[in-house]
Amino acid sequence: MADKTDLQLVKEAQKGNIGAFDLLVIKYQNRLQSIIAKYVSNFDDVPDIAQETFLKAYRALHNFRGDSEFYTWLYRIGVNTAKNYLVSKSRRPVFSDVDIQESDYLHPEDTSTPESNIMTSELESIIKNSISELPEDLRMAITLREYEALSYEEIASIMKCPVGTIRSRIFRAREIIDDVINKNLNVL
Repeated sequence: MADKTDLQLVKEAQKGNIGAFDLLVIKYQNRLQSIIAKYVSNFDDVPDIAQETFLKAYRALHNFRGDSEFYTWLYRIGVNTAKNYLVSKSRRPVFSDVDIQESDYLHPEDTSTPESNIMTSELESIIKNSISELPEDLRMAITLREYEALSYEEIASIMKCPVGTIRSRIFRAREIIDDVINKNLNVL
């Protein structure tokens, strides 16, 4: 059963094969928890929110038609579940755990001198802060592109808007981040 595509597993799960859905959970649980952790500052809550996401997905599985990738559909449920959690806890999304080193776009050059290590640390802090200050639509688009490495088409499907809008949001987010970096580097 492990060689089957996501769509095949979904169809089997829709027919009542719980083992097929279990394989989807195993396949995507780490990725889903990683996304949820970008919204929720309390790491202890991440596994619970991920579990709730999978429960919601299982209950709504009959609605999945295969118009998008299963992960895209699951991702949207996960983001909404994390946002609902934040609303219920009266919290604001925090990107304090974003690992800047994982991003190609935001990956500063690695050098080993103490001065450059300090500059790298300062740059990482500036980038994290600038991302957390972006409007939600820009923050989500840049995060999906740079940290999740999703295509523009996948992001458009998740955010339910045209690909052109996604390109524009990512471009604006990068411009804002670059401006913040340039302003702060002039101060340093």
